[in-house]
Amino acid sequence: MAVLALGGVVLIAASGGLGKVAAAIGSSFDGFVGDISRTPAPSPSDIVAADAPELEPPDEPYTNEASIDLIGTVPASVVGATGTRIRIYVAIGKGSSGVVKEVPVGATASFTVPGVQLSSGANAFTATIVGPTNLESEPSAAVTYILDKSKPKVTIRSPKANATINGRTVRISGQTQARSTLSVKNLSTNATVTGEADGKGAFGVTISIGTGTNKIQVTATDPAGNSNVATVSVQHGTGKLVAKVRASFYQMRLSRLPEPVTLSVTVTDPDGRALPGANVTFTLAVPGVPAVASSVLSTGADGRVSFSTTIPKGASVGQCSVAAIVQTAALGDTTARTVINLVH
Repeated sequence: MAVLALGGVVLIAASGGLGKVAAAIGSSFDGFVGDISRTPAPSPSDIVAADAPELEPPDEPYTNEASIDLIGTVPASVVGATGTRIRIYVAIGKGSSGVVKEVPVGATASFTVPGVQLSSGANAFTATIVGPTNLESEPSAAVTYILDKSKPKVTIRSPKANATINGRTVRISGQTQARSTLSVKNLSTNATVTGEADGKGAFGVTISIGTGTNKIQVTATDPAGNSNVATVSVQHGTGKLVAKVRASFYQMRLSRLPEPVTLSVTVTDPDGRALPGANVTFTLAVPGVPAVASSVLSTGADGRVSFSTTIPKGASVGQCSVAAIVQTAALGDTTARTVINLVH
């Protein structure tokens, strides 16, 4: 056998040797070409889960806390994978997303990213999975937190300040931030009730009142946890049916008689609301002439009814007595009075 090295090529010469070597070289070359023409199988460190992680949405997106803990899960295929990370993005308002934090994938599918800082307004978070070679999954569905540190405005629309309430309760109505919770306290009696504003911020809560002045405090707490207070004072009235009678004038000269006059009455129930359907009889006693009485009239939807008559010529100087006798089936009876002065 002869071995000749030439130009880095080794040639082997022997009986039948060249044929065998050529065959061996051909076989090896074919195998090498086959190997490089096939797609190589990736190593485990190059695999990134096809599925994105999931972030758990908050029960209440509004908060006044400066930071929150993000909670989520990763696909089972990456649980415990060395060098694999969870990357958190956030978009503030209508801005673009940016990376805020990364944490390693743990030994379980569940994960918590603590102390994620919030900016004022809407914070939309998404998450991806990043492999050891920085291959990244699709982002998760966004979850949004809204940082709100402003106190809600509280407006009491009814009752008016220092209103007289004839019933045992008063309904407090007003406006505040939508979905706010309400705590209404009568500071004079320590009675407390709760309520909630609707989706437009309107609220109405009924609370009991005691004798004299009742100072009522309304505390509204918005969905983020911010609170504000408004107060109103009301007077507790008689708790009975109320009637107020009026005349179209209260003084008249005898020289102008005869003169038409209109008497009217307003009737309210013990809660101070207009009372329709009350029976009313007006009487007018004029000095020197026969008294006048109306037929039985009925109050309208506004609690009012009127009666027109005439003070005749021949009346004497003095006071005309005006009365409105009110009768109801459920609330009892009452009489309202006033006077008209007749002068020279």
